Amino acid sequence: MLAAWNPAQPEITDLIIQHDPRTLERLPVRKQDVLEVFAGFRNHKALRAVDALPDLAGILDNRAIDRILISTHWEMQRLAEEFYHGHRVWDLLRRLVSTIRSSGNREKLRVIDVGCGIGYTTRWLAAHIPLEHHGLELVGMDLNSTLIREAARLASAEGLNCHFIQGDAFSREHSGHIYLSTGVIHHFRGQSLCEFLSRHEQADTLAFLHYDFQPSFLAPFGSWFFHYLRMRTAIAKHDGVLSAVRAHTADTLVDAARSAVPGFASGIYGARIWKTPAPRVFHTLVGIRRPLLEEFRQQLGIRMVRLGELR
Repeated sequence: MLAAWNPAQPEITDLIIQHDPRTLERLPVRKQDVLEVFAGFRNHKALRAVDALPDLAGILDNRAIDRILISTHWEMQRLAEEFYHGHRVWDLLRRLVSTIRSSGNREKLRVIDVGCGIGYTTRWLAAHIPLEHHGLELVGMDLNSTLIREAARLASAEGLNCHFIQGDAFSREHSGHIYLSTGVIHHFRGQSLCEFLSRHEQADTLAFLHYDFQPSFLAPFGSWFFHYLRMRTAIAKHDGVLSAVRAHTADTLVDAARSAVPGFASGIYGARIWKTPAPRVFHTLVGIRRPLLEEFRQQLGIRMVRLGELR
């Protein structure tokens, strides 16, 4: 295995930005601490990328890190556009919304994009969906204030009806009816995956959709090819491939969801291209309140072939 593809290690962006979990205040990060992590994995590609980061007396320069982070997320947005990710999300989300409406629920539904980054998914939905017609409120949330400011700036420039908040998406103050995420869930490993999923068990929450890379033998090679062609920063090239390697299998996701949130029926959607054995780049962990399950199946219609066992 290539050292840069070892799934046991964190991604560079997991380490170069740290926040106080209670106050969300930005914490200083010692470059040497980050280097030592990747030295332990003999990951020379990561070491070169981290060593090139600007620092002030050994502490990573926050302003420089923010510029790199925003550039990286812009590059990620280009990939999302090329894979028509916004269309993919709405194709499933609208069926969830129709399911909830068929149950007699007429209140405004709050859709929260967890770990939204610069808000591509939220902004795409706001730009393409008649929110008032569907009775939706779109909120992007992230712990990183820099990304939230950029997301809010873009939404304002684009005149979009959505908003972005730095904070805990599962707090009582910000709880949502539907949670979704893209490329986030693989950051939670082991017990922390169950803990993340267990936080969906709130009175108002009706469903969740978590999109992530689908692991396969070819996934790292495909990810390397696309990131080599499309990404400019060393961090984006490194973390993009490692994300594909670290992605959870369908069994891991489903087992964790069924254990952590038994009040939801959970399963995987979109693992294969229709009825062929060919895997899709992304698959989706779907969770829905059990009383809504049969109606959701009806709303899927012919797309039921994309849904694995949901129970």
